[in-house]
Amino acid sequence: MCVPVRMMVQRKRSLAVLLAAGVAMTLGFAEPAHAFKLFGIHLFGSDEEEVGGVIDPVRYSTTLNLTTATGDLKDRLETTSALKSDEKQPVSGDLGLVIKAREDRDRLVAVLYEEARYGAVVRITIAGQEIDRLPPVPVFDHSRPVPVVVTVEPGPEFALGKVTLEGDAAGIDPKSVGLEPGNKAGSVSIIQAGERIVRDLKKQGRPLSRIGKRDVIADHATNTVAVKISATSGPVAPFGTVTVRGSEGVDQDFIRRYSRLDRRETYSPEQLKKAGDRLRELGVFSSVTIREADALAPDGSLPLSIEVADGKFRYFGFGADFSSIDGAGVSGYWGHRNLFGQAESLRIEGQVSGIGATTDLNTFDYSAGIIYSEPGFKIPEMTFDASLRAKRETPDVYTANTITALATLTYELSEQDKVKGGGEIAWSESEDVFGRNRYLTFSLPIEFERDARDNKLEPTEGYRLTASAKPSYETYRGSIFSSFEGSISGYLGLGEENRVVLAGRLSAGTIVGTDNLQDIPTIRRFYMGGGGSVRGYTFREIAPYDAQNRALGGRSYTVANLEARVKINDKIGIVPFFDVGTVSTEIAPDFSDIRMGAGIGVRYATPFGPLRLDIALPLNRYPGGSQYGIYAGIGQSF
Repeated sequence: MCVPVRMMVQRKRSLAVLLAAGVAMTLGFAEPAHAFKLFGIHLFGSDEEEVGGVIDPVRYSTTLNLTTATGDLKDRLETTSALKSDEKQPVSGDLGLVIKAREDRDRLVAVLYEEARYGAVVRITIAGQEIDRLPPVPVFDHSRPVPVVVTVEPGPEFALGKVTLEGDAAGIDPKSVGLEPGNKAGSVSIIQAGERIVRDLKKQGRPLSRIGKRDVIADHATNTVAVKISATSGPVAPFGTVTVRGSEGVDQDFIRRYSRLDRRETYSPEQLKKAGDRLRELGVFSSVTIREADALAPDGSLPLSIEVADGKFRYFGFGADFSSIDGAGVSGYWGHRNLFGQAESLRIEGQVSGIGATTDLNTFDYSAGIIYSEPGFKIPEMTFDASLRAKRETPDVYTANTITALATLTYELSEQDKVKGGGEIAWSESEDVFGRNRYLTFSLPIEFERDARDNKLEPTEGYRLTASAKPSYETYRGSIFSSFEGSISGYLGLGEENRVVLAGRLSAGTIVGTDNLQDIPTIRRFYMGGGGSVRGYTFREIAPYDAQNRALGGRSYTVANLEARVKINDKIGIVPFFDVGTVSTEIAPDFSDIRMGAGIGVRYATPFGPLRLDIALPLNRYPGGSQYGIYAGIGQSF
C-alpha cells in the first residue's frame, strides 16, 4: 500500500492558536476573579495563580516512551521533546497544555521524517486521554501534576527508491543533488535536493528558476520512498538596473560601482555572494542585503536592489600581547572608515613593546604610524594605500631608529589573486656589529598573493602563497641590492567537522646585489626567532654570528612551521607545534646552523579570531640564550 507523504514546511496553525487563545481569554473573563494585582502589588487574592509570569499555571509530568529508538535517534527525540525538557515549567491553563502537546507531536514527527522514519507513530495522552479525543475545553485534575505520556514507535528506516526529475530539471543527474537510490530517504535531504536543483539552474544564468512540483510517496510494503521533482528555469538573463537604499554616509554611486553588479554581466549567484562579501569587507556597513526582483525587466535583465545600513565610521581600540622572552606589548589606535564618503579609511596607531624584559625605557620598542587606504581607486579592482611610520627597535642584536614612507597600488586579478606594487623611502640609523651607520634607501616593492583558504581566521583547507621582490638603492653608499621572499602555507582538515587541522608553512628569502654586508641596512638583513618564526628563541636571536659572538644578520633564510590544531570542544583547542629555521650570510642558505623549537599552545575561539597562548622550548639553544618562550596574542600563528 502506498501512502503519500507531503514534504513541505508546515506553517504554524495561527488561526487555531488565535481561536484557542480567544476561548481561553473568554473563559478567563467569564470566571470569577480570584486575585487582582496592580503595579506588581497583590491587592487581594492569592499569588499562586501566577507562577514565573505564567497566568493560570498548570503543572505536569512527562513520561517519554521511545520503544525501539536507540543511539542518535533516541538522543534527538529526547532533545526535541519540549514536554520533557520543559516539564519543570508550568504551562498557562489546561488548553495551553494541550497546545504544547500537539506542537510537541509535530516536532517529533518532523524529526522522525528527517531520519526517514515514515512509518513512525507518535501518541500523546494527557491524564490518560488521547489528545485528539479531548474535548474542546479540557479540564484536568490539578491536585497533582497532570500526567503526560509520550509514546514514539519509530518504525523502519526508509530508503530512496525511484527518483524522477522533470521539466527543466530533467537533464540533472539525481546523484549530483544527493538523491541516489538506496540511500537514506530523510526529508531534509529531499528538500535540500530541490534547493540544489534551483542552485544548479541558477548557475546557468537563469535567475527565475523555481521548483514546480514535488511528489514524495512512501511505500510501506517495501520501505522505500519514490521522489518526483519538476522545475522551471526561465530564460538566461543579465544583471540589470542596480538601486541602492539605506546609506546616508556612503556615496550610492560608489556602492553600486564597487559591488561590480552594474556591468550587465550574465546573472550569477556566485557574483551576488561575492558582491555582498566585498561590500561587507569595506567595514562601513552594519548590514548588507542584495535582493533580486521577482520578474525580469522589459529588456530581459534582472533588476537588483542593494540595501545597506551604515555602521559606525569612527572607532578606537587597544590591544596587548605578551612574550616571556621579549616582554609585553600594548597598542592603541583611532580610525575613520569613511573619510570622504567613499569608504576611504584613516588610521592612527601606536605601540610600545618589550615592557618587562628590562626596566630601561631606552630598550623598549616604540612605533607610531598613520595609514590611509582608498578602495575602488579609479576602478573597483584597485586599492590605493599610503603610510608613514616611525619605529625604534632594540632587540639584543642591534638598535635601529627608522622612518618609512610607503605608497602602493593593489590590483585584484581575481577573487584569489592580487598583485601589489609601489614605492618606498626609508631612513634609518642603526647600531650593530658594524658600528653606528645611517641609511637612506629607495625601493620599489612588488608582491603577488594567492589566497585559496576557505577561511582567513580559521582555515581548515586550502593554501596561501605570497611572493615578493624589493629592488633597492641605498644613497649614502651608492649600493644596489634586491630582496626576494616567498611563503606558502597549507591546511588539511581531518575527522568529523575538521576537529583536527594540520597546518604547515614554508618561508624563504634572499638578498642579492652587493658583496658588502654592511652596505645592506640593518633592518633589511634577515634575523629569525620569536612568535612569528621559530618559537622558543628571543626575537631576532637566530642569525649568523662573528668570531666575537656578535650577530651579523643574514642574506638568506629558510623557516618551516608545522602545527596540529586539535579542537577539544567548540571553544577550546590545543596545538602542538614544531618550528625550524636557519639564517646564512650567503645568498642561499648553507644549513650549517639549524635552530629548532617545539611546544604546545592553547586556543580559545572568539568572534574576532582565536586567542592564542603558546609555550615553546628551544631544542638547541644558544649558550646563555632563552630557555623557553611564552607567547600570547590573537589569531592563529599563520
